[in-house]
Amino acid sequence: MRILLCNSNSPPSSTTLLSQTPPPQKTPVFLPNAAVWAKKTLVTALTGALSLTLLVSSPSPSISRDLPSFQSPQPPQISIPLPDRCTEEEEQQELEEDKVELKPEFVTNEAIVQEAWQIVNDSFLDSGRHRWSPQSWQQKKEDILGTSIQTRSKAHELIKRMLASIGDPYTRFLSPAEFSKMARYDMTGIGINIREVSDDTGDVKLKIQGLILDGPAHTAGVRQGDEVLAVNGEDVRGKSAFEVSSLLQGPNETFVNIKVRHGNCGPIESLEVQRQLVARTPVFYRLEQVSNNPTSVGYMRLKEFNALARKDLVIAMKRLQDMGASYFILDLRDNLGGLVQAGIEIAKLFLNEGETIIYTVGRDPQYQKTIVADHSPLVTAPLIVLVNNKTASASEIVASALHDNCRAVLVGERTFGKGLIQSVFELRDGSGVVVTVGKYVTPNLMDINGNGIEPDYRNFPVYIPKLFSVQVNMIGFARQ
Repeated sequence: MRILLCNSNSPPSSTTLLSQTPPPQKTPVFLPNAAVWAKKTLVTALTGALSLTLLVSSPSPSISRDLPSFQSPQPPQISIPLPDRCTEEEEQQELEEDKVELKPEFVTNEAIVQEAWQIVNDSFLDSGRHRWSPQSWQQKKEDILGTSIQTRSKAHELIKRMLASIGDPYTRFLSPAEFSKMARYDMTGIGINIREVSDDTGDVKLKIQGLILDGPAHTAGVRQGDEVLAVNGEDVRGKSAFEVSSLLQGPNETFVNIKVRHGNCGPIESLEVQRQLVARTPVFYRLEQVSNNPTSVGYMRLKEFNALARKDLVIAMKRLQDMGASYFILDLRDNLGGLVQAGIEIAKLFLNEGETIIYTVGRDPQYQKTIVADHSPLVTAPLIVLVNNKTASASEIVASALHDNCRAVLVGERTFGKGLIQSVFELRDGSGVVVTVGKYVTPNLMDINGNGIEPDYRNFPVYIPKLFSVQVNMIGFARQ
Protein backbone atom coordinates (compact mmCIF):
# COMPACT_ATOMS: atom_id res chain seq x y z
CA MET A 1 0.00 0.00 0.00
CA ARG A 2 1.27 3.46 -0.83
CA ILE A 3 0.10 6.83 0.31
CA LEU A 4 0.60 10.33 -0.93
CA LEU A 5 0.09 13.15 1.50
CA CYS A 6 -1.61 15.91 -0.35
CA ASN A 7 -4.25 18.51 -0.33
CA SER A 8 -6.80 18.60 -3.08
CA ASN A 9 -9.69 20.74 -4.15
CA SER A 10 -11.92 18.40 -6.05
CA PRO A 11 -15.67 18.84 -6.17
CA PRO A 12 -17.77 16.44 -4.10
CA SER A 13 -17.77 13.54 -6.51
CA SER A 14 -16.44 10.05 -5.90
CA THR A 15 -15.80 9.56 -9.60
CA THR A 16 -13.80 12.73 -10.24
CA LEU A 17 -10.84 12.17 -12.55
CA LEU A 18 -7.47 13.41 -11.42
CA SER A 19 -7.26 15.77 -14.37
CA GLN A 20 -10.57 17.49 -13.76
CA THR A 21 -10.90 21.07 -12.56
CA PRO A 22 -12.56 21.82 -9.05
CA PRO A 23 -12.06 23.05 -5.94
CA PRO A 24 -4.24 4.15 -7.45
CA GLN A 25 -6.68 -17.25 -5.46
CA LYS A 26 -6.52 -17.47 -1.88
CA THR A 27 -9.22 -18.24 0.60
CA PRO A 28 -10.84 -14.95 1.71
CA VAL A 29 -9.10 -13.70 4.81
CA PHE A 30 -9.07 -10.37 6.59
CA LEU A 31 -5.59 -9.22 7.46
CA PRO A 32 -4.89 -8.12 11.02
CA ASN A 33 -4.85 -4.36 11.48
CA ALA A 34 -1.14 -4.22 12.21
CA ALA A 35 -0.28 -6.16 9.07
CA VAL A 36 -2.46 -3.97 6.89
CA TRP A 37 -1.21 -0.72 8.36
CA ALA A 38 2.41 -1.87 8.06
CA LYS A 39 2.04 -1.76 4.29
CA LYS A 40 1.03 1.93 4.21
CA THR A 41 3.64 4.02 2.54
CA LEU A 42 4.13 7.57 1.37
CA VAL A 43 4.44 7.74 -2.44
CA THR A 44 5.48 11.29 -2.90
CA ALA A 45 6.31 13.76 -0.31
CA LEU A 46 3.44 15.84 0.18
CA THR A 47 0.47 17.88 -1.72
CA GLY A 48 -1.29 16.86 -4.93
CA ALA A 49 -4.03 18.84 -6.53
CA LEU A 50 -5.79 15.65 -7.39
CA SER A 51 -8.52 17.35 -9.38
CA LEU A 52 -6.40 20.04 -10.93
CA THR A 53 -6.24 20.35 -14.69
CA LEU A 54 -2.69 19.97 -15.90
CA LEU A 55 -2.34 23.03 -18.12
CA VAL A 56 -0.22 23.18 -21.23
CA SER A 57 3.48 23.60 -20.48
CA SER A 58 4.55 27.21 -20.34
CA PRO A 59 7.30 28.86 -22.39
CA SER A 60 9.53 28.58 -19.34
CA PRO A 61 12.44 26.28 -20.18
CA SER A 62 12.20 22.78 -18.84
CA ILE A 63 14.45 21.88 -15.98
CA SER A 64 16.02 19.23 -18.14
CA ARG A 65 17.45 21.97 -20.34
CA ASP A 66 18.81 23.98 -17.43
CA LEU A 67 20.87 21.36 -15.66
CA PRO A 68 24.25 20.15 -16.87
CA SER A 69 24.14 16.99 -18.86
CA PHE A 70 24.48 14.01 -16.58
CA GLN A 71 25.01 10.41 -17.53
CA SER A 72 26.12 8.09 -14.79
CA PRO A 73 28.35 5.15 -15.60
CA GLN A 74 26.52 1.88 -15.48
CA PRO A 75 28.58 -0.55 -13.43
CA PRO A 76 27.15 -3.96 -12.68
CA GLN A 77 24.84 -4.06 -9.69
CA ILE A 78 26.78 -4.86 -6.55
CA SER A 79 25.35 -6.78 -3.63
CA ILE A 80 27.31 -6.60 -0.38
CA PRO A 81 26.18 -8.99 2.34
CA LEU A 82 26.20 -7.52 5.83
CA PRO A 83 26.51 -9.17 9.21
CA ASP A 84 23.12 -10.14 10.54
CA ARG A 85 22.03 -7.42 12.93
CA CYS A 86 18.40 -8.40 13.35
CA THR A 87 16.81 -10.49 16.03
CA GLU A 88 14.85 -13.62 15.13
CA GLU A 89 11.66 -11.73 15.99
CA GLU A 90 12.53 -8.95 13.53
CA GLU A 91 13.32 -11.45 10.78
CA GLN A 92 10.03 -13.23 11.40
CA GLN A 93 8.17 -9.91 11.27
CA GLU A 94 9.70 -9.09 7.89
CA LEU A 95 8.69 -12.51 6.60
CA GLU A 96 5.12 -11.95 7.80
CA GLU A 97 4.98 -8.53 6.14
CA ASP A 98 6.25 -10.06 2.90
CA LYS A 99 3.34 -12.51 3.03
CA VAL A 100 0.92 -9.57 3.16
CA GLU A 101 2.21 -8.28 -0.20
CA LEU A 102 -0.19 -10.20 -2.41
CA LYS A 103 -0.39 -9.73 -6.13
CA PRO A 104 -3.57 -7.96 -7.32
CA GLU A 105 -4.97 -11.10 -8.95
CA PHE A 106 -4.72 -12.97 -5.63
CA VAL A 107 -6.32 -10.28 -3.47
CA THR A 108 -9.94 -11.08 -2.66
CA ASN A 109 -12.73 -8.58 -3.19
CA GLU A 110 -13.56 -8.73 0.51
CA ALA A 111 -9.94 -7.97 1.42
CA ILE A 112 -9.90 -4.86 -0.80
CA VAL A 113 -13.02 -3.48 0.89
CA GLN A 114 -11.60 -4.37 4.30
CA GLU A 115 -8.37 -2.58 3.46
CA ALA A 116 -10.19 0.61 2.45
CA TRP A 117 -12.31 0.48 5.61
CA GLN A 118 -9.22 0.07 7.80
CA ILE A 119 -7.44 3.05 6.23
CA VAL A 120 -10.35 5.35 7.03
CA ASN A 121 -10.72 3.87 10.50
CA ASP A 122 -7.06 4.58 11.30
CA SER A 123 -6.51 7.89 9.49
CA PHE A 124 -9.66 9.92 8.85
CA LEU A 125 -9.80 13.31 10.59
CA ASP A 126 -13.34 14.48 11.27
CA SER A 127 -13.40 18.27 11.02
CA GLY A 128 -16.75 18.36 12.82
CA ARG A 129 -18.86 18.85 9.70
CA HIS A 130 -19.34 15.21 8.72
CA ARG A 131 -21.59 12.27 9.57
CA TRP A 132 -18.65 10.11 10.67
CA SER A 133 -18.20 8.57 14.11
CA PRO A 134 -16.21 5.52 15.29
CA GLN A 135 -19.46 3.74 16.14
CA SER A 136 -21.16 4.39 12.81
CA TRP A 137 -18.01 3.42 10.94
CA GLN A 138 -17.79 0.10 12.79
CA GLN A 139 -21.41 -0.58 11.93
CA LYS A 140 -20.65 0.20 8.28
CA LYS A 141 -17.99 -2.52 8.31
CA GLU A 142 -20.40 -5.07 9.72
CA ASP A 143 -23.11 -4.14 7.22
CA ILE A 144 -20.93 -4.24 4.10
CA LEU A 145 -18.63 -7.12 4.90
CA GLY A 146 -21.39 -9.41 6.05
CA THR A 147 -22.15 -10.49 2.50
CA SER A 148 -20.14 -12.10 -0.30
CA ILE A 149 -18.65 -9.71 -2.89
CA GLN A 150 -18.64 -11.52 -6.23
CA THR A 151 -16.77 -9.10 -8.52
CA ARG A 152 -14.03 -6.49 -8.30
CA SER A 153 -16.31 -3.83 -9.75
CA LYS A 154 -18.80 -4.59 -6.99
CA ALA A 155 -16.02 -4.19 -4.41
CA HIS A 156 -15.11 -0.81 -5.89
CA GLU A 157 -18.76 0.26 -5.86
CA LEU A 158 -19.06 -0.71 -2.20
CA ILE A 159 -15.97 1.33 -1.35
CA LYS A 160 -17.43 4.35 -3.14
CA ARG A 161 -20.68 4.06 -1.18
CA MET A 162 -18.82 3.49 2.05
CA LEU A 163 -16.71 6.62 1.59
CA ALA A 164 -19.66 8.71 0.42
CA SER A 165 -21.49 7.90 3.66
CA ILE A 166 -18.88 9.91 5.59
CA GLY A 167 -20.12 13.17 4.09
CA ASP A 168 -16.61 14.48 3.30
CA PRO A 169 -16.36 15.55 -0.37
CA TYR A 170 -12.58 15.08 -0.35
CA THR A 171 -12.58 11.47 0.90
CA ARG A 172 -13.20 9.37 -2.18
CA PHE A 173 -12.25 6.34 -4.28
CA LEU A 174 -9.76 6.28 -7.18
CA SER A 175 -9.93 3.68 -9.92
CA PRO A 176 -6.62 2.08 -11.00
CA ALA A 177 -6.52 4.43 -14.00
CA GLU A 178 -7.10 7.47 -11.80
CA PHE A 179 -4.49 6.36 -9.30
CA SER A 180 -1.88 5.87 -12.02
CA LYS A 181 -2.10 9.57 -12.87
CA MET A 182 -0.48 10.34 -9.52
CA ALA A 183 2.90 9.72 -11.17
CA ARG A 184 3.15 13.41 -12.07
CA TYR A 185 3.54 14.18 -8.35
CA ASP A 186 6.64 11.97 -8.02
CA MET A 187 9.26 14.33 -6.58
CA THR A 188 12.26 12.09 -7.28
CA GLY A 189 11.77 11.25 -10.95
CA ILE A 190 12.39 7.56 -10.24
CA GLY A 191 9.06 6.66 -8.64
CA ILE A 192 9.85 6.52 -4.92
CA ASN A 193 9.02 8.45 -1.79
CA ILE A 194 11.56 8.85 0.98
CA ARG A 195 10.65 9.41 4.59
CA GLU A 196 12.71 10.09 7.71
CA VAL A 197 12.17 7.26 10.22
CA SER A 198 13.62 7.12 13.75
CA ASP A 199 14.75 3.77 15.11
CA ASP A 200 14.78 2.60 18.72
CA THR A 201 18.11 4.32 19.38
CA GLY A 202 16.91 7.68 18.08
CA ASP A 203 18.95 7.52 14.88
CA VAL A 204 17.13 8.82 11.80
CA LYS A 205 17.14 6.66 8.69
CA LEU A 206 15.91 7.53 5.22
CA LYS A 207 13.50 4.76 4.24
CA ILE A 208 11.61 4.00 1.06
CA GLN A 209 8.05 4.50 2.26
CA GLY A 210 6.40 4.16 -1.12
CA LEU A 211 7.26 3.34 -4.69
CA ILE A 212 5.42 3.19 -7.97
CA LEU A 213 4.98 -0.42 -9.00
CA ASP A 214 6.87 -1.12 -12.24
CA GLY A 215 8.32 2.39 -11.98
CA PRO A 216 12.02 3.10 -12.61
CA ALA A 217 13.21 2.36 -9.06
CA HIS A 218 11.01 -0.70 -8.62
CA THR A 219 12.19 -2.11 -11.95
CA ALA A 220 15.83 -1.56 -10.95
CA GLY A 221 15.37 -3.52 -7.71
CA VAL A 222 14.45 -0.95 -5.06
CA ARG A 223 11.88 -2.31 -2.62
CA GLN A 224 9.47 -0.99 -0.03
CA GLY A 225 11.24 -0.50 3.32
CA ASP A 226 14.74 -0.18 1.86
CA GLU A 227 17.08 2.32 3.55
CA VAL A 228 18.73 4.91 1.29
CA LEU A 229 22.46 5.18 2.03
CA ALA A 230 23.93 7.20 -0.83
CA VAL A 231 23.05 8.93 -4.10
CA ASN A 232 25.69 9.06 -6.84
CA GLY A 233 28.32 8.15 -4.26
CA GLU A 234 27.30 10.94 -1.85
CA ASP A 235 26.55 9.76 1.70
CA VAL A 236 23.05 10.97 2.63
CA ARG A 237 23.32 10.54 6.39
CA GLY A 238 22.12 13.72 8.10
CA LYS A 239 20.19 14.94 5.07
CA SER A 240 16.44 15.48 5.00
CA ALA A 241 14.08 13.43 2.85
CA PHE A 242 13.45 16.47 0.66
CA GLU A 243 17.19 17.04 0.16
CA VAL A 244 17.70 13.44 -0.91
CA SER A 245 14.68 13.63 -3.23
CA SER A 246 16.32 16.66 -4.84
CA LEU A 247 19.60 14.76 -5.28
CA LEU A 248 17.70 12.07 -7.16
CA GLN A 249 16.24 14.56 -9.63
CA GLY A 250 17.84 15.21 -12.99
CA PRO A 251 17.22 15.36 -16.73
CA ASN A 252 14.75 12.89 -18.13
CA GLU A 253 16.14 9.48 -19.21
CA THR A 254 19.51 10.03 -17.50
CA PHE A 255 20.73 7.65 -14.81
CA VAL A 256 21.22 8.02 -11.08
CA ASN A 257 23.03 5.60 -8.78
CA ILE A 258 21.27 4.84 -5.52
CA LYS A 259 22.76 2.69 -2.76
CA VAL A 260 20.20 1.00 -0.53
CA ARG A 261 20.10 -1.49 2.30
CA HIS A 262 17.28 -3.94 1.68
CA GLY A 263 14.90 -4.20 4.61
CA ASN A 264 16.21 -3.73 8.14
CA CYS A 265 19.00 -6.29 8.01
CA GLY A 266 19.47 -7.26 4.37
CA PRO A 267 22.36 -6.72 1.96
CA ILE A 268 23.53 -3.38 0.59
CA GLU A 269 23.08 -2.95 -3.15
CA SER A 270 24.05 -0.20 -5.58
CA LEU A 271 21.42 0.21 -8.27
CA GLU A 272 21.46 2.20 -11.49
CA VAL A 273 18.05 3.80 -12.09
CA GLN A 274 16.89 5.66 -15.19
CA ARG A 275 14.87 8.79 -14.50
CA GLN A 276 11.41 9.11 -16.05
CA LEU A 277 9.86 12.53 -15.55
CA VAL A 278 6.10 12.86 -15.98
CA ALA A 279 5.45 16.35 -14.61
CA ARG A 280 5.51 19.42 -16.83
CA THR A 281 6.86 22.75 -15.71
CA PRO A 282 4.13 24.78 -13.93
CA VAL A 283 6.09 28.06 -14.05
CA PHE A 284 5.66 30.90 -16.52
CA TYR A 285 7.75 34.05 -16.07
CA ARG A 286 8.63 37.31 -17.78
CA LEU A 287 10.29 40.66 -17.04
CA GLU A 288 8.00 43.71 -16.97
CA GLN A 289 9.18 47.32 -17.24
CA VAL A 290 7.25 49.84 -15.15
CA SER A 291 6.03 52.79 -17.25
CA ASN A 292 8.02 55.99 -16.78
CA ASN A 293 10.20 54.22 -14.22
CA PRO A 294 13.56 52.43 -14.49
CA THR A 295 12.25 49.68 -12.21
CA SER A 296 11.91 46.19 -13.66
CA VAL A 297 9.43 43.71 -12.22
CA GLY A 298 9.83 39.94 -12.29
CA TYR A 299 6.41 38.36 -12.95
CA MET A 300 6.05 34.64 -12.15
CA ARG A 301 2.92 32.61 -12.59
CA LEU A 302 2.73 29.27 -10.76
CA LYS A 303 -0.01 27.03 -12.17
CA GLU A 304 0.25 24.12 -9.72
CA PHE A 305 2.53 22.68 -7.06
CA ASN A 306 3.91 19.59 -8.77
CA ALA A 307 7.29 17.88 -8.56
CA LEU A 308 9.00 20.56 -10.68
CA ALA A 309 7.45 23.62 -9.02
CA ARG A 310 10.21 24.59 -6.61
CA LYS A 311 13.11 23.85 -8.93
CA ASP A 312 11.60 25.71 -11.88
CA LEU A 313 10.58 28.66 -9.70
CA VAL A 314 14.16 28.97 -8.44
CA ILE A 315 15.38 29.00 -12.03
CA ALA A 316 12.82 31.68 -12.92
CA MET A 317 13.77 33.94 -10.01
CA LYS A 318 17.50 33.65 -10.68
CA ARG A 319 17.03 34.45 -14.36
CA LEU A 320 14.76 37.40 -13.61
CA GLN A 321 17.32 38.74 -11.12
CA ASP A 322 20.05 38.39 -13.74
CA MET A 323 17.80 40.30 -16.16
CA GLY A 324 17.52 43.17 -13.67
CA ALA A 325 14.31 42.48 -11.70
CA SER A 326 14.16 44.56 -8.53
CA TYR A 327 10.81 43.27 -7.32
CA PHE A 328 8.67 40.19 -7.84
CA ILE A 329 5.03 39.33 -8.42
CA LEU A 330 3.98 35.74 -7.68
CA ASP A 331 0.69 34.95 -9.40
CA LEU A 332 -1.26 32.21 -7.60
CA ARG A 333 -4.61 32.98 -9.19
CA ASP A 334 -6.46 29.84 -10.33
CA ASN A 335 -3.79 27.68 -8.64
CA LEU A 336 -5.85 25.00 -6.92
CA GLY A 337 -2.94 23.46 -5.02
CA GLY A 338 -0.70 20.47 -5.46
CA LEU A 339 2.01 18.86 -3.38
CA VAL A 340 1.98 20.22 0.18
CA GLN A 341 5.73 19.77 0.52
CA ALA A 342 6.31 21.72 -2.69
CA GLY A 343 4.25 24.58 -1.24
CA ILE A 344 6.24 24.49 1.99
CA GLU A 345 9.57 24.50 0.16
CA ILE A 346 8.49 27.41 -2.04
CA ALA A 347 7.46 29.45 1.00
CA LYS A 348 10.94 28.84 2.43
CA LEU A 349 12.45 30.59 -0.60
CA PHE A 350 11.12 33.91 0.71
CA LEU A 351 11.18 33.56 4.53
CA ASN A 352 13.87 34.07 7.13
CA GLU A 353 15.15 31.08 9.07
CA GLY A 354 12.87 30.27 12.01
CA GLU A 355 9.74 31.96 10.64
CA THR A 356 6.61 29.80 10.81
CA ILE A 357 5.16 28.52 7.56
CA ILE A 358 2.16 26.52 8.79
CA TYR A 359 0.82 24.46 11.66
CA THR A 360 -0.65 21.04 10.85
CA VAL A 361 -2.92 18.89 13.03
CA GLY A 362 -4.27 15.36 12.63
CA ARG A 363 -4.97 12.07 14.40
CA ASP A 364 -1.60 10.65 13.44
CA PRO A 365 1.39 12.32 15.20
CA GLN A 366 3.14 12.67 11.84
CA TYR A 367 0.52 15.31 10.93
CA GLN A 368 0.92 17.30 14.17
CA LYS A 369 3.71 19.68 13.33
CA THR A 370 4.92 23.25 13.40
CA ILE A 371 6.73 23.81 10.12
CA VAL A 372 9.30 26.60 10.00
CA ALA A 373 11.79 27.94 7.47
CA ASP A 374 15.18 26.30 8.03
CA HIS A 375 17.47 28.48 5.92
CA SER A 376 17.91 32.05 4.77
CA PRO A 377 15.71 33.27 1.90
CA LEU A 378 16.75 32.97 -1.72
CA VAL A 379 15.44 36.49 -2.45
CA THR A 380 14.70 39.44 -0.17
CA ALA A 381 13.24 41.82 -2.76
CA PRO A 382 9.68 43.15 -2.21
CA LEU A 383 6.96 40.71 -3.22
CA ILE A 384 3.30 40.90 -4.28
CA VAL A 385 1.16 37.75 -4.36
CA LEU A 386 -1.92 37.72 -6.61
CA VAL A 387 -4.84 35.58 -5.39
CA ASN A 388 -8.47 34.92 -6.28
CA ASN A 389 -11.34 32.63 -5.32
CA LYS A 390 -9.63 29.70 -7.05
CA THR A 391 -6.42 30.06 -5.05
CA ALA A 392 -6.62 26.98 -2.85
CA SER A 393 -4.82 24.41 -0.75
CA ALA A 394 -1.04 24.57 -1.13
CA SER A 395 -1.45 28.02 -2.70
CA GLU A 396 -3.11 29.19 0.51
CA ILE A 397 -0.23 27.76 2.55
CA VAL A 398 2.21 29.90 0.57
CA ALA A 399 0.00 33.00 0.55
CA SER A 400 -0.70 32.90 4.29
CA ALA A 401 2.92 32.16 5.22
CA LEU A 402 4.21 35.12 3.20
CA HIS A 403 1.43 37.41 4.37
CA ASP A 404 1.50 36.56 8.10
CA ASN A 405 5.28 37.00 8.22
CA CYS A 406 4.96 40.44 6.59
CA ARG A 407 6.90 39.17 3.60
CA ALA A 408 4.33 39.93 0.90
CA VAL A 409 1.20 41.90 0.12
CA LEU A 410 -1.85 39.95 -1.10
CA VAL A 411 -3.89 41.47 -3.91
CA GLY A 412 -7.09 40.21 -5.48
CA GLU A 413 -10.03 38.23 -4.05
CA ARG A 414 -10.64 36.13 -0.93
CA THR A 415 -9.10 32.71 -1.49
CA PHE A 416 -11.03 29.46 -1.80
CA GLY A 417 -10.70 28.24 1.80
CA LYS A 418 -9.34 24.69 1.52
CA GLY A 419 -7.50 23.93 4.75
CA LEU A 420 -7.69 20.14 4.83
CA ILE A 421 -4.93 17.67 4.04
CA GLN A 422 -5.55 14.42 2.21
CA SER A 423 -3.46 11.29 1.86
CA VAL A 424 -3.76 9.10 -1.22
CA PHE A 425 -3.52 5.41 -0.32
CA GLU A 426 -3.01 2.71 -2.91
CA LEU A 427 -5.01 -0.47 -2.39
CA ARG A 428 -3.46 -3.80 -3.32
CA ASP A 429 -5.34 -4.10 -6.60
CA GLY A 430 -3.95 -0.83 -7.96
CA SER A 431 -6.94 1.31 -7.05
CA GLY A 432 -6.78 3.87 -4.27
CA VAL A 433 -8.60 5.97 -1.72
CA VAL A 434 -8.17 9.64 -0.89
CA VAL A 435 -8.73 10.30 2.81
CA THR A 436 -8.78 13.54 4.80
CA VAL A 437 -6.08 13.04 7.44
CA GLY A 438 -5.32 16.52 8.75
CA LYS A 439 -5.80 20.25 8.54
CA TYR A 440 -3.55 23.25 8.65
CA VAL A 441 -3.63 26.57 10.51
CA THR A 442 -1.85 29.75 9.40
CA PRO A 443 1.05 31.35 11.30
CA ASN A 444 -1.49 33.83 12.72
CA LEU A 445 -3.54 30.85 13.97
CA MET A 446 -6.37 31.27 11.47
CA ASP A 447 -8.33 28.24 10.27
CA ILE A 448 -8.35 28.54 6.49
CA ASN A 449 -10.88 25.79 5.85
CA GLY A 450 -14.21 27.29 4.83
CA ASN A 451 -12.92 30.80 5.46
CA GLY A 452 -10.19 31.54 2.95
CA ILE A 453 -7.70 34.39 3.21
CA GLU A 454 -8.73 38.00 2.82
CA PRO A 455 -6.26 39.95 0.63
CA ASP A 456 -4.78 43.31 1.62
CA TYR A 457 -6.17 44.90 -1.55
CA ARG A 458 -9.12 43.71 -3.59
CA ASN A 459 -9.12 46.02 -6.61
CA PHE A 460 -6.16 46.34 -8.91
CA PRO A 461 -5.53 47.85 -12.36
CA VAL A 462 -5.53 45.72 -15.47
CA TYR A 463 -1.83 46.20 -16.03
CA ILE A 464 0.38 44.53 -13.47
CA PRO A 465 3.18 47.13 -13.74
CA LYS A 466 0.72 49.85 -12.67
CA LEU A 467 -0.42 47.68 -9.78
CA PHE A 468 3.18 47.21 -8.78
CA SER A 469 4.00 50.92 -8.86
CA VAL A 470 1.09 51.55 -6.47
CA GLN A 471 2.25 48.86 -4.04
CA VAL A 472 6.03 49.40 -3.85
CA ASN A 473 5.90 52.02 -1.10
CA MET A 474 3.41 49.95 0.92
CA ILE A 475 5.72 46.90 0.83
CA GLY A 476 8.62 48.99 2.06
CA PHE A 477 6.42 50.40 4.82
CA ALA A 478 5.26 46.95 5.94
CA ARG A 479 8.82 45.84 6.50
CA GLN A 480 10.05 48.92 8.32
